[in-house]
Amino acid sequence: MYLVNALRSVLHMLVMAITVIPWGLAVVIVSPFVSSVTLYWMCAGWLRVAVHSGTLILGIRNRVSGMENLPVGSTAPAVLLVKHQSTWETFAMPTLMPHPLAYVFKKELLYVPFFGWAMGRLDMIHIDRSKRTQAFNKVVEQGQRLLDLGTWVIMFPEGTRIPRGQQGNYKTGGTRLAVATGAPVIPVAVTSAKCWPRKAFVKRPGVVDFSIGKPIPSEGREADELMREVEAWIEAEMRRLDPDAYR
Repeated sequence: MYLVNALRSVLHMLVMAITVIPWGLAVVIVSPFVSSVTLYWMCAGWLRVAVHSGTLILGIRNRVSGMENLPVGSTAPAVLLVKHQSTWETFAMPTLMPHPLAYVFKKELLYVPFFGWAMGRLDMIHIDRSKRTQAFNKVVEQGQRLLDLGTWVIMFPEGTRIPRGQQGNYKTGGTRLAVATGAPVIPVAVTSAKCWPRKAFVKRPGVVDFSIGKPIPSEGREADELMREVEAWIEAEMRRLDPDAYR
């Protein structure tokens, strides 16, 4: 079974590598001539290829609950704070959400050939982590503008991919943004490491749960207190969704 999964993983990686080149070049070429929203959904199209091929080749299926908890309205704001276990949720979230998403990511990703070049054309928030104060000010400034346009901001509060069954250090950047802009926080628990372990080349077939929590109001809250509530909900939900990992 390991050999079969390894071969499937190689095939999936080849599909992504082959398709990202023309897709990335197309995004760069058309970016001066189309709207940012059109460009976003064009990129989301490649992510659908990555996710759907992951289902067909790797046998990874998504199971989503809590869609009714998402804000309703074309300009309804939201800050999505998502459990981070693998690359899978990075690819899958834009294919699941009804609004364009703006990731907050380190600027070094812009230099990744084709993928990073396309990301650089999107209306997202890339920051220099070495300049913390300036970086957060940029997140608030650009985040407010994007939220006003109906784009939801997505962040991974643990900051990096966390191994299955473990809990990272939840940082308050996302809740600070929510408090500064007045946008509600939407916590999301994800069990992707069951199929796509952190830093693993070989993936396993199975079901990845995406559980979307109810909106948590940010107005009048302290960022630390709000993040503790987000952390408590996500980690409790992770233990409900994947109890074997937390024994």
